[in-house]
Amino acid sequence: MLKRNAAKTLLEKAKHYPVVAITGPRQSGKSTLAKHLFPNKPYLSLEDLDHRRFALEDPRGFLSQFPEGAILDEVQHCPDLFSYIQTLVDAQQKAALFILTGSQQFGLTAKLTQSLAGRVGFIQLLPFTYDELAKGHCAPTQLEKMLFSGSYPPIYDRNISPQSWYSDYVMTYVERDVRQLINIHDLYAFHRFLQMCAVRTGQLLNLSTLANDCGITHNTAKAWISVLEASYILFLLLPHHRNFNKRLIKSPKLYFYDTGLACLLAGVQQAEQLITHPLRGALFETWVVSELVKNRFNQGLLSNLYFWRDSQGHEVDILIEEGDNLIPIEVKAGQTIAKDYFDNLHYWRLLSHQDQPAWLVYGGQYKQNRSGVHVIGWQDINQIPL
Repeated sequence: MLKRNAAKTLLEKAKHYPVVAITGPRQSGKSTLAKHLFPNKPYLSLEDLDHRRFALEDPRGFLSQFPEGAILDEVQHCPDLFSYIQTLVDAQQKAALFILTGSQQFGLTAKLTQSLAGRVGFIQLLPFTYDELAKGHCAPTQLEKMLFSGSYPPIYDRNISPQSWYSDYVMTYVERDVRQLINIHDLYAFHRFLQMCAVRTGQLLNLSTLANDCGITHNTAKAWISVLEASYILFLLLPHHRNFNKRLIKSPKLYFYDTGLACLLAGVQQAEQLITHPLRGALFETWVVSELVKNRFNQGLLSNLYFWRDSQGHEVDILIEEGDNLIPIEVKAGQTIAKDYFDNLHYWRLLSHQDQPAWLVYGGQYKQNRSGVHVIGWQDINQIPL
């Protein structure tokens, strides 16, 4: 098992809360991490229909099996348990009594906070970071291979073809989970919607155009985006709200959490295709943003990432908000540093009067400090402060 950077945060939360909840996409390693860090706790998955039925029909009897607590996996199936867990943890007053995992974001989090307010610590666990893969000597050395393979643990644990695994993942998890969250009559239309989202990763979200391209209504597209967010398939990066006397773009940008899944849905069949593929730049930007989000989540923090774009087309790919300070980051997939890579960073710094160091992440390997910009290759992504 590769060491997870979230382990330290999870153990720290376990010192202070009677319940710790690990949320994240299916197959991201939630139950593996929980069992590794709490080996003495009994483990039970509510994916098992017998266990689920017991928990639904007799929650008190179900929980009486675990007087010293337990790891309960996929708890989104039995949200009524949370009220009974509250009674138990209030009576025992012990830290880390229950470790809960779940793969649905919005509804699960809302129900947990409603029933266990002040008693539950949260951590969101996404697939491996590049840092975790590198420390485990599993990281691809070529950027194209990294983008194509993605970061889901089974790709590295089982030595399975990314194309094969992601195809099965879409069928067995994504489509099934979506049907549980929302009533979808036309699965073909939804699959086409997934593909259209994949080719738009790293772009501004235009729901009307997306809906028209898929032959669905605007409201349906909006609902399906929400479901994919809830399932940790994609997320929306919001534009930064601070106005520097320019008309700003207000639409969010759409990103996939994992580039391997985006590649599969976009029809990329081999890593070598990404050398000249028209989606190369968008996929690389997606990978960089996702790595930064993972690093925040692994610290138990919410995302502090935004982007900035004005109506004249000037754009900063990523803004990290640290209080009143903003750290701008430009992302370029090219392997050779070009002068125009710095144009938007210089423009934004003059406009915003920010003195914070800027960053440029590119598809090469070398480091530079150039006109107040830290230039790093993609393999040094972990050096950006968050």
